Amino acid sequence: MQTIDPVSSPDITANALRVNVRTRASVARAGWQSRYVWTLLLIDSLVGLTATSWALILRFGSTGREPYMRDYLLLTLLLPIAWIACLAVNRAYEPRHLFVGSDEYARVFRSALGLTAGLAIFSFAFDLRLARGYVSIAMPLAIVVDLGARYIFRQMLHRSWARGERLHRVILVGHERAVADMTRRLRSERHHGFGVIGACLPPGLSRNGFAPGLPPIWGTFDEIASAVERSDADTVVVLACPEIDGTALRQLAWQLERNEIDLIVASTLVDVAGDRTTIRPVDGLPMLHVEHPRLKGSARVVKAIFDRVGALILLTLSAPLFIAVAALVMFGPRGRGPAIFRQERVGKDGEMFILYKFRTMVVNAEARLIELRNLNDTDGELFKMRKDPRVTPVGHWLRRFSLDELPQLVNVLKGDMSLVGPRPPLAREVAGYPSDMRRRLVVKPGLTGLWQVSGRSDLSWEESIRLDLTYVENWSLAMDLAILVRTVSAVVRSSGAY
Repeated sequence: MQTIDPVSSPDITANALRVNVRTRASVARAGWQSRYVWTLLLIDSLVGLTATSWALILRFGSTGREPYMRDYLLLTLLLPIAWIACLAVNRAYEPRHLFVGSDEYARVFRSALGLTAGLAIFSFAFDLRLARGYVSIAMPLAIVVDLGARYIFRQMLHRSWARGERLHRVILVGHERAVADMTRRLRSERHHGFGVIGACLPPGLSRNGFAPGLPPIWGTFDEIASAVERSDADTVVVLACPEIDGTALRQLAWQLERNEIDLIVASTLVDVAGDRTTIRPVDGLPMLHVEHPRLKGSARVVKAIFDRVGALILLTLSAPLFIAVAALVMFGPRGRGPAIFRQERVGKDGEMFILYKFRTMVVNAEARLIELRNLNDTDGELFKMRKDPRVTPVGHWLRRFSLDELPQLVNVLKGDMSLVGPRPPLAREVAGYPSDMRRRLVVKPGLTGLWQVSGRSDLSWEESIRLDLTYVENWSLAMDLAILVRTVSAVVRSSGAY
């Protein structure tokens, strides 16, 4: 393998960056992404037409005898076009806002608000008496149905990614440790859509193409473009490294853009979402401004209100289920005893509170914990066993569908917990936290969270903590809603539940 002195050749030369043709992978990616966007257009059109048609029927009936019915028929046909236009203006069809994250859903919601405001302004400016009932039915219906349809369509894509289909073929560029860490993350989290096929390491390292813990080595920093061509990659991810400075990165971007190869520069900021960062040019130099996480303010007040109202509604609706489950726990095989299990947990700012759950173990489960300590199936401070002998038959069924967590709605109503947040830890777990891990205690623990929708007990201790910290640092109301929706899917799949 050719090596190069990084001192005498600090940047990536034009000869080393010559890519003559688009890779097959980039052509394939452009094809399925284009089909995805066109399908979204069709979905949004059908949703818009369906919402306005139902609004017309529910508001005016199906007879159509009113003299102004023709005007509303025309409006019913024109509103879906305006709906598509608003979505396009809000960039709800750009690939960088699709596929993962909550940004797509936020743009759909903003589009609906914009269209509603536009209709109000238009009717006021031209003195049109637009039926408020018609708009009140059409727009909320369009929002709910479109968000649901887009979510289902995205899940179909994620399932294809899980099967190894349509993945971005990624070349990682960076030092060994950073490449190994990013490879591990991307291979364990396929929902991002990245498939690592190789890496380029710093010059001067002798490689035979393979190394433990690393993907295949396709070359050094001066061979990135040829590595892309030889490996049929469509994406280059540059990890933080001092050898690739601004000049080298600019030259690399110029060459890759000609062949529509995606260039992604991984920030050194750990688990900080994009909505907390802003590019601010200072004398031609782009500066990355990082906002503080939303730990206080009006949004947190809204979250507290949402938590309590949501918990009250869920408690009311699930009251019959509570009674049935309580009876099963109290009188089920191997489990006769109290229905509710109480345990002290650590809440916000380290304050202790009593957590409520339906009892899933035998009455003397805590006393038997010492003899089972060496059979822990997880690492770190958390104790979990796939086949815990203390779990009752009813308890196994409750855990599978997370029904044992329902009494925590009382904790949410009391203000000890939130509907969404980090997992509520035990005092002995917190005692073993390093200093950075205590950051997860600055918010209320949650009934569900990123840890639950990402694998629950199947996650390693390190991974579950990272997800909790990611939630704390990037919290938003949109994230909470997205996690609540994903929780339903996670419970139905019952993955990682034991």
